[in-house]
Amino acid sequence: MHRKRIYIWMSVLLAFGLSSCNDWLDVRPETEQREDQQFATYKGFQNALTGCYMSLAGQDVYGKALTMSHIESLSSFWYFTLLPTSEERLADYYLMAHDYKNDYAKSAIKLMYAGLFNAIVQANLIIKHGNENKSVFPNESTRSVIVGEAYAIRACCQLDILRLFGELPQGATIHVELPYSETTSFDEMPAYYSLAAYVKKLESDLTNAESLLKDNDPVFSYTFSALNTPTRKILDDDYFYYRQSRLNYWAVKALQARMSLYLGEKEKAYHLAMEIIDGTGADGSPVMTLSGHADIVNKGYKACPNECLWYLSKYNVKTVAKDLVGGADVQVNLNYLYTTKERLDKMFEGEATDSHNRYRYVWNKNVRSQYSEICAAILKYYYADDVENQMLYHQIIPMLRMSEVYLIAIETTSSLTEANQLYKTYMLDRDVVLTDDAFLSLDAVKEKLPSEYRREFFAEGQMFYAYKRTQTLNMLWGAAPMAEKDYILPLPETEFNPTNLNQ
Repeated sequence: MHRKRIYIWMSVLLAFGLSSCNDWLDVRPETEQREDQQFATYKGFQNALTGCYMSLAGQDVYGKALTMSHIESLSSFWYFTLLPTSEERLADYYLMAHDYKNDYAKSAIKLMYAGLFNAIVQANLIIKHGNENKSVFPNESTRSVIVGEAYAIRACCQLDILRLFGELPQGATIHVELPYSETTSFDEMPAYYSLAAYVKKLESDLTNAESLLKDNDPVFSYTFSALNTPTRKILDDDYFYYRQSRLNYWAVKALQARMSLYLGEKEKAYHLAMEIIDGTGADGSPVMTLSGHADIVNKGYKACPNECLWYLSKYNVKTVAKDLVGGADVQVNLNYLYTTKERLDKMFEGEATDSHNRYRYVWNKNVRSQYSEICAAILKYYYADDVENQMLYHQIIPMLRMSEVYLIAIETTSSLTEANQLYKTYMLDRDVVLTDDAFLSLDAVKEKLPSEYRREFFAEGQMFYAYKRTQTLNMLWGAAPMAEKDYILPLPETEFNPTNLNQ
């Protein structure tokens, strides 16, 4: 049985991992020398880490499936009237129905799973060789940042393996063991862990990332804004500019807060979120603030880049989004992902839509379907071709934003006064001025926040996890009540696991 498990694991990774554009990842026994050569120089480590981020931005991972398409279908976000005609949209159709036995859904799940583990194995190689080949780095601080980012990448991917394929974080009756990979080649089988043991692995990786980045990350010496201006030549090493596009120290803190909230560790999540909100940068100003009004209204940056603690650079994001969600197109068809104007208004029900900048500027509300329905298309990734600084402000996939940090703090504070104060700040950034308290009790906070997640993170892939951690029975627009098993994506059938729900 063990030999079968190894064989199937290799099949999954070889099927998808070796098709990556990062040829150096080909670490079969006959080419192990290439791996040694790759990590024999500091430049090799730089290329390897860049390759990791490129993998994360792939369309089977955060470049589409785990932000814009499949993950949002799991949340019943998109609108289907009839069966689509493309295989990819058919996958969305069946994922929305939580029919994980359908072949289209199975294929999509398998690709997402393999894409995450492809990035994990790449990160594992950096960690291994970074700890073994210390002498190739110009100094210990440089090594710490690169290895710290690799730990953070592994933790980010493994957290989403947990959020997708794992059991409910609290009150589970269905228990699932999951692989936590620390292996560095395709012929090594990762160990499987129960939820408690898996979480310990996650916490350890994030602690390692935090300690390695602490005081070594350039964000301790320069602001994010300064690090986005390499022409100033403030760093000796050009590789460490653009820290928002990398898992920097503050992004790791936000990832820790996200994980703690998901696991129900409210007090821990609160302190982590407030540490970021109250944190100061090298110039004494806040590390980062909410940027909705300044970005969306003043600049047309609909993905709020200036509040991203971490984003992925993706040069073709507009092309991907245009073919997927329509953007500024005047008509959409069955192979687009869109919603209706009626649903959009329901999403913003009770909100000041005459001023709310997300409603006013982030949606195209004048779209017609092929059946002449009045529809709405998300504009989060759409931009004019002639805008300046496309790489910094438009060609991005948001991964961790200050809006999420604020919502974590609002949800987990034990002070009703503080919850209201934080929420007023949060809403002011949306151009909504609240003169009265929004919440009369902490229970009212819990009731309000799911709506905020829907409005704020549409096409960023966060709502399914919010539904799952709160064990929501009825998703807005869901076709049927959610059973516990519906929140647990089955491990791909090619991956042997005795607790697989499909077996």
